[in-house]
Amino acid sequence: MGKLTSWFKRRPTNLSDSGQGGTNESLPPAYLAQTRQLLSKMKILPSKMRVNRATGARPLYRRIWFWAGLGVGGGIVALIYGISLIDRTLPDQSELNAVFREQTLTIKAADGTILQQQGEATREQLQLEQIPDNLKKAFIASEDRRFRQHNGVDPQGIVRAGLNNLRSQGVVEGGSTITQQLTRILFLKQEQTIWRKLKEVRLAQKMEQELTKDQILERYLNLVYLGSGAYGVADAAWVYFSKSPDQLSLAEMATIAGLAPAPSLYAPDKNPEAAKRRRDLVLLRMQEDKVITPEQRQAAVQEPLTLKSSLPKRVQVESPYFTSYIQKELPKYVSPNVLKSGGLVVETTLNPSWQKVAEEAVAKTLRNQGRWENFKQAAMVAIDPRNGEIKAMVGGKDFGKNQFNRVTQAQRQPGSTFKGFVYATAIATGKSPYDSYEDAPFVVDGYEPKNYSENFRGSMNIRDALTRSVNIVAVKVLIDVGFTPTIKLAHDMGIKSELKPTYSLALGSNEVNLLELTSAYGSFATQGLHAEPHGITRILNRQGKVIWSANFKSKRALDADSAAIMTWMLRNVVEAGTGGAAQLDNRAVAGKTGTSDEARDLWFIGYIPQMVTGVWLGNDDNRPTYGSSSSAAYTWHEFMEKAVEGMPVEKFPKRPKLDGRKGTIKAQSIKPKQILNRSIASKDDDSEGESARNSNSEESGSSRRRRSRRRYSQEEQQSSDYTPRRRRGDRSESSSSNSSSESSTPRRRSRRVESDSPPPRRSRRESSPANSSGSSGSSSPQPSWRDRLRPSNQ
Repeated sequence: MGKLTSWFKRRPTNLSDSGQGGTNESLPPAYLAQTRQLLSKMKILPSKMRVNRATGARPLYRRIWFWAGLGVGGGIVALIYGISLIDRTLPDQSELNAVFREQTLTIKAADGTILQQQGEATREQLQLEQIPDNLKKAFIASEDRRFRQHNGVDPQGIVRAGLNNLRSQGVVEGGSTITQQLTRILFLKQEQTIWRKLKEVRLAQKMEQELTKDQILERYLNLVYLGSGAYGVADAAWVYFSKSPDQLSLAEMATIAGLAPAPSLYAPDKNPEAAKRRRDLVLLRMQEDKVITPEQRQAAVQEPLTLKSSLPKRVQVESPYFTSYIQKELPKYVSPNVLKSGGLVVETTLNPSWQKVAEEAVAKTLRNQGRWENFKQAAMVAIDPRNGEIKAMVGGKDFGKNQFNRVTQAQRQPGSTFKGFVYATAIATGKSPYDSYEDAPFVVDGYEPKNYSENFRGSMNIRDALTRSVNIVAVKVLIDVGFTPTIKLAHDMGIKSELKPTYSLALGSNEVNLLELTSAYGSFATQGLHAEPHGITRILNRQGKVIWSANFKSKRALDADSAAIMTWMLRNVVEAGTGGAAQLDNRAVAGKTGTSDEARDLWFIGYIPQMVTGVWLGNDDNRPTYGSSSSAAYTWHEFMEKAVEGMPVEKFPKRPKLDGRKGTIKAQSIKPKQILNRSIASKDDDSEGESARNSNSEESGSSRRRRSRRRYSQEEQQSSDYTPRRRRGDRSESSSSNSSSESSTPRRRSRRVESDSPPPRRSRRESSPANSSGSSGSSSPQPSWRDRLRPSNQ
């Protein structure tokens, strides 16, 4: 043992856990363990430690600098970790230039005017240069006097605010900078937590790196909430003073700037005395900051607080049927997550001036014709057929009472307007407009189409049958071309609704909506090209970046020659047929009328090269009306007459040569199981028609409808063009096959003219030989009759 003790004295080194001594010698671990135990018993190790303390060699954990360094280092690590943790919860740097609040939606017209806003939206986004200089300085003096000096957070301002609050024994001043307030507006909730405050500080620092001071100030002045539903200085100027910002006095500017810390407390319409005290404080700070003179301050302080309140403009909704349609369309173009986050600006196709004219035309028709023709609702839509943009939309009488959009949601029988697709298919298969069909009693597979008066014209060509909207000829044409080609063409041209292969398809028994029917007729205006109807041009996110833009390509639905021939035929409907009330003075119009069973639906779809417009009149509960489609044509005229003012006059394409034409669609003729052709009754149709019409003028609406029901089966009623009542100078489409109606007064462009009317008296005299021969069941009309009816190729 003495030897071991002397050995340790000779080697004054500590034994380590690794078994290393003061030299390069190493000892076995077992030996070291035994040695430690022995030294402890002999009290040699404690004495050694006492020697170390005496020499000042204390352990690290007992040294102050060790703990100080550990604390500083740990603090730095914790700070770095905390900042990284905060940064992970903050918006991406690309989002820091947002210009709209979350959960908002702004819908704009084609000219940039706002149609509707939802959420905490600012009605008027002003550029910084549009905001008066004193108004900007008033906010800086009130909210952030060192705005131009700090980098998002102002420690000096925080200390100053704290001292002022202590002196006042209340919260009279905040320490948040304008940048911090902007981050809270755009990205954070208003919760009072340390974590939110830390995020606010970090966001403010990042925003100062991303944006200039002017950009930050502009966003703040456009977004800050100022009470009474006003967001931004433009809204506040309107809500409190019914002025634009550039019309405000210095005192009014100071009043608005003083609202920012507590809008409910300082609102001049609720607490005028508190508002005045806050205004005077803002003016004092402006003087202290030397942005106004003492004289200016004194004059502003003495100015009385005079309010002229107005409702926030953002609660106003323009064109509600259209904007509701737009909101339903949005999910087609942006994801649910984008919609949920909000802050979107939707730019639309609506022309505000045309929309106003459309609303006036619909209101006038409902106010006048609607009252005594027994229809309570109306709808209109105008589309640019060249690109599919919806320019005007009126979905009903009163959106406030009924939000049902009769342009997009109402499925109604189109009546004779569907004949346009039947005849277009026939022309596309290679048929000529002058191909003749017999207008005579006809039964196919048990289905018997009838003209309203049950009178017949005998042989007549396709063009005349379309002009006078003859039902029997339309069904015979459908049989020749087939269900499948007709339905396919209608779908290609824009009809979305299901079309069933029935004989009554030719007469409009399948329901469609006004938007698709109008869009489909637009394909005639564009020489066979169809563009998808739409109301949105662009969608912008919170940063003002375009996230979706319209790119609808026109598709060929009908060959150009067939479309041009159809336009030529549809022009004749307006110039010499049932659509006379739609004529415009200085330009050609093409279109087609339609009337469903018992005049439940009154239609006119018409177009010029630059615009196609559709009109529907009727009742939501499907009650019969006493009107006719002339009222729809007249409504169309009232709108178009004003809408085309200043619009260049464009001509329709000339009618192509008819000789040698080859079809672009292959006909798939229907093979009926049974066809029954009956001879025309030997009676004086003219005298009977005139007598029937005279008696109709004296009948009540209910008796006319009862007689109608006795005359037709239910299926026939749905496919016939029936107008139960005739006014002075009126003529009905359904009776267009009645030759006696040709002796009525000449067609005039007025609201009393029935849209579904036969041509003027002049045409009756020219066609009388044919009609008389047809009535007796004799041969087809003489050639001179056709020559006189055939217009020039213009």
